[in-house]
Amino acid sequence: MGWTLSTAESCTAGGVGFRLTRVPGSSGYYVGGIVAYSNEAKIHSLGVADELLQESGAVSKSCAQAMAEGGKERFASDICLSITGIAGPTGGTAAKPVGLVYIGVAYPDRTEVREFRFDGSRDRIRELAMEAALSWLNDLLKEAALLG
Repeated sequence: MGWTLSTAESCTAGGVGFRLTRVPGSSGYYVGGIVAYSNEAKIHSLGVADELLQESGAVSKSCAQAMAEGGKERFASDICLSITGIAGPTGGTAAKPVGLVYIGVAYPDRTEVREFRFDGSRDRIRELAMEAALSWLNDLLKEAALLG
């Protein structure tokens, strides 16, 4: 297949990139990642529109989509995996509670975003978000291999 992969992470702070690069040979497909923790970093590093952040917030489907597409563009990768969420213990609201996480995947021809709601401590939420992202990526790559 020969696809390249990049990451655009917020609440996981580079954890997915760390996990990917623990695998020998990952330099053959993983081109890099951006940790965009603040809104300013999302704007300047990933090209997320300030208006989008004002309207939808950093923890939203539209932000995860923009992060994935911005990372894919900046790294010129085939796929970019993005994660944005509220790991807690503070920062949650009734509309956006602690544990709300959006994971996005930008492909060559489309972008998909999934919403997750995790329970637990800050570390547990971050861990579950990374596991969900990598599991989804694994499933997508297996499917692509079967189709390709």
